[in-house]
Amino acid sequence: MHPIAVMILVFAGYIFMYHLYGKFISKLIFRVNEKSDVAATNLQDGFDYVPSKKGIVFSHHFSSIAGTGPIIGPAIAIIWGWVPAVLWVFFGSIFIGAVHDFGILIVSMRNKGYSIAEITGIYLSRRTKIFLFLIGLLELWIFIAILGLVIAIIFDMYPGAVLTVWLEIPIAILLGYLVMKQGASYRLWSLVALLVMYLTVIFGYYFPVNLTEIGGIPATGLWTIILLVYAFIASVLPITTLMQPRDSINAHQLLVAMGLLIIGVVIVSLTTNFVFVAPAYDAGPTGAPSMWPFLFIIIACGAVSGFHALVSSGTSSKQVTNEKDALFVGYGSMLTEGALALLVIIAVGAGLGLGFTTPDGEVQTGLAAWGSNYSSWAAASGMAGKLAAFVEGSANIITSLGIPKSIAILIMGVFVASFAGTSLDTAVRMQRYFLQELFGKKKFANKNSGEKKNMIDNTYFATFLVVVSAALLAFSTGFGGEGALLLWPLFGKINQILAALGLIVLSIYLKNMGGKKWIITAVPAVFMSIITLWAAIKNQIEFFNQTNILLMLVNGLIVVLAVWVMLEAEYAFFRKNKNFTK
Repeated sequence: MHPIAVMILVFAGYIFMYHLYGKFISKLIFRVNEKSDVAATNLQDGFDYVPSKKGIVFSHHFSSIAGTGPIIGPAIAIIWGWVPAVLWVFFGSIFIGAVHDFGILIVSMRNKGYSIAEITGIYLSRRTKIFLFLIGLLELWIFIAILGLVIAIIFDMYPGAVLTVWLEIPIAILLGYLVMKQGASYRLWSLVALLVMYLTVIFGYYFPVNLTEIGGIPATGLWTIILLVYAFIASVLPITTLMQPRDSINAHQLLVAMGLLIIGVVIVSLTTNFVFVAPAYDAGPTGAPSMWPFLFIIIACGAVSGFHALVSSGTSSKQVTNEKDALFVGYGSMLTEGALALLVIIAVGAGLGLGFTTPDGEVQTGLAAWGSNYSSWAAASGMAGKLAAFVEGSANIITSLGIPKSIAILIMGVFVASFAGTSLDTAVRMQRYFLQELFGKKKFANKNSGEKKNMIDNTYFATFLVVVSAALLAFSTGFGGEGALLLWPLFGKINQILAALGLIVLSIYLKNMGGKKWIITAVPAVFMSIITLWAAIKNQIEFFNQTNILLMLVNGLIVVLAVWVMLEAEYAFFRKNKNFTK
């Protein structure tokens, strides 16, 4: 099947299922009521709880959940073939991921904007809440440290993207001032801000920024430090100052990037023999683990991801003004991310075949270009290599529009770095929420409530702890900022276990609503639980054979916590919950 046919079928399927299955989930399963009270309005404080238009919240939510996840995952998992990757992205996002994201968003909105861990304490038990907190804290800890490294790698690979990414910050702050303070048109000035940002791409092309080693710290380490300092500043600001306007620019940037790719696929299909150079299915790539269960772990964002539960219940639930907007924000964002993941599959599975420049300057096409990137698992699983494969493949497609390849590469490099930066800011903010919910006394009450607080309730102190802990992990193996790679092999399992646990919580919530609605989330919960524990056990055997004590201990702890929560969930499923909130 040609890439353009796959693209049309999947996109049409997403639109159809949004209106069919999405609205079914919203109206008949979760009984969305536009007159219900929500956290954003009940606890409005102008800092974290800010009622916002659904377009603004969608921009934030999508920019936060996307990051590099829907790029790196599909770009690696395509080694087993483009067909299984496309099938998981399509069906996973519709029936599991979008239901998971939307459901967590709604339940959090109905429970003071609490995190998934706090919600677990309400519907399961206080003990289970602590376990969820530990899993969530661990995931965010690794995620924050690795995002700093990812953006540092992008800056090192594409120095022309550096100025554009940083100049986006003052552009976003000005946009926020005009829209939030001066009442300017959100749509008009968002487009103006986007245009200005793209003009800076040309500026960045002529003035690339290359950091050199300073005091024994290489460029990646320096960028990691700078990015963590930025993350601290960005995440202590009111969300209307930087986060919302920057996310608006990034969301529009996504639409432009996806639009360029979609039109490019059409044009290149009409003018060349544009086909998949990736195999449709490969059961045994050299050195690769088995497709079952690891395909469903590696492709998380784009199908289903536990990180999305943290965003839905961490920041987005504090902004959605009306329950009816949750379908567009939660379900719609997940399907949009699935569409992005599909374009990634097309870019690396077909676009890469149009031309790939090897590190020694050789230009390869067709199967040779594919082989340079996917000849073995070792060649396919590298983070930097897969980012480069996506950027190169996408640029090949975009050049069919008459855009010079060097500029096309910069456009995609800026796109990847910008979204990773958004996820970094959001992750730091969510980790602060987690710490305050677990150890604080304020519990996100209104600032004027007069409740006593302790140090962890202080925004600056809590955020400082988050950033310093991420820095300690990042630099635990040296000045290159690569320490998070020590625990990176566990991230996929932690992420998907969190997704499974989120679906379990939703199942218990729906069980308390009455009827058989819980089946909608219980079946995906069982599937994700089996798949993820299967992968974790296989990894535990691998870590044992490698005598990797650190990964054995942490992976073993994660498995124990996950099994414990599942047993607690089974008990909670059959008891009546007095704390139930419809």
